Amino acid sequence: MTNRLSDAVSPYLRSHADNPVDWWAWGEQPFAEAARRGVPVFVSIGYATCHWCHVMARESFSDPELAGHLNEHFVAIKVDREEHPEVDAAYLAAASAFTGNLGWPLSVFATPQGGAFFAGTYFPPRPVGDTPSFRMVLDAILEAWVDRRDEVEGAAAAVLEALARSREQVRAPEPTPASTTSAPGKMSAIATIWAASFG
Repeated sequence: MTNRLSDAVSPYLRSHADNPVDWWAWGEQPFAEAARRGVPVFVSIGYATCHWCHVMARESFSDPELAGHLNEHFVAIKVDREEHPEVDAAYLAAASAFTGNLGWPLSVFATPQGGAFFAGTYFPPRPVGDTPSFRMVLDAILEAWVDRRDEVEGAAAAVLEALARSREQVRAPEPTPASTTSAPGKMSAIATIWAASFG
């Protein structure tokens, strides 16, 4: 199977052209497609010399069964962080709401409007210690999307609000008590939602 990345400018994206994952390149179209289908978006961000990006591609993105599950229930976007540093920076900031272990590949789940509601880095093909398998993550995301859509969309909105407050704090010489206490409460609510998914 050849997906939409075969004609990409980025060599990193072209390296994923033969994956059974039905990848889209970054742009408005995949988000419109997700809205049309009523499914969440999976954004995978990496770069050509990223070791774990290639490991996850080999273990998960090349697995026809896993790719079929991803294609059926998500719209998948592959991003080269060197081609779109602004996309990487935005989702890296959002990912900090969900994990302190930031890096690449950056695996982000978002609404069709682009709001991140869960993120991580490399997910193995099988559970390792406290790290769930990629399939477990996909299933938990799908369950939350289908059964708890309001919470998912609320989490995405909370991340955006927290990031906006963080930017305000950086600009403000003396943050007010309200601006320093609201964001952690939002993050705690998000953590509770996702702890329930994997608990």
